[in-house]
Amino acid sequence: MERRQTDRHLHARDVRAWRGRDGLCGRRLSNRASFFTNAGGGEQLGGSLLGGLFDLTGKTAAVIGGASGIGEAVALGCARQGARVMCLDVNEAAAGKVAARAASEGCACEAGALDIRNSAAVDAVFDRLASQHGLDIVICTPSINVRKPILKYTDDEVSRVLDVNIKGNFNVLRSAGRVMTPRKKGSIILFSSVRSQVVEPGQSVYAATKAAIVQMVKTAAAEFGPHGVRVNAIGPGVIETPLTAPIKANKDWYQAYAAKSVFNRWGQPEEMVGPSVFLASDAASYVTGTVLFADGGWLAADGRFTPPGM
Repeated sequence: MERRQTDRHLHARDVRAWRGRDGLCGRRLSNRASFFTNAGGGEQLGGSLLGGLFDLTGKTAAVIGGASGIGEAVALGCARQGARVMCLDVNEAAAGKVAARAASEGCACEAGALDIRNSAAVDAVFDRLASQHGLDIVICTPSINVRKPILKYTDDEVSRVLDVNIKGNFNVLRSAGRVMTPRKKGSIILFSSVRSQVVEPGQSVYAATKAAIVQMVKTAAAEFGPHGVRVNAIGPGVIETPLTAPIKANKDWYQAYAAKSVFNRWGQPEEMVGPSVFLASDAASYVTGTVLFADGGWLAADGRFTPPGM
């Protein structure tokens, strides 16, 4: 998977939805979107997060990887909870569509291009956001995977995964810390995985990077905490996203992963909104240096499935 470089680090689209009376679009919606599904069968529940504890009004959030999958759901979720959201992605056009959707609901959302492998680009985006609106929340969702046995990996494939999953996430973590620590506040959220804890054939490099993210989060929490900045990770189980589409296309593989959840189903991107909003909000004011596993009970279950070709 190649990432497009761009010298337009922060492009404010025509959408420009930094408008809203107080930034909380939900108060102006007649029918607020539901974020969650019921644990057993995926039935939609009415309403949204309740109460001021999870309110993000007045906060500015950068959501990276916001053009699709988990990032898209989280960007929309944060906007609906009142945050001003900058939806960032290597696919700027797709990020713009997400921002337009949020704007159509009256939310404050803007889109921009960002390749997290480019540290100068990350610095430029965060510096500009901080100077214009402040920067209270950074959520980084992107990762890539090359799924194959260790003995078949090429040097280039190893580098590609490490560049996004470790170097890219480190760039985000470092840049966000530089902006937030002098201001004595902020929440940084990276995305790890159940693969930081358990593995299967073909996951050597990806699993290593997800474990590395956990250790980066813990170290940053220790270093940034005295400056009022919280750092946490979310560890999803298997979620239906573009990254996992090839697995879904294989019926046996898909069902084997569903069976790893105690609910016997895959997770949906929208089910990552609750954990993200929680960690971003004042509800998690005493939570730092931890991983919130949203895995449908995956880590509580035993067993292993060897994917085709492994």
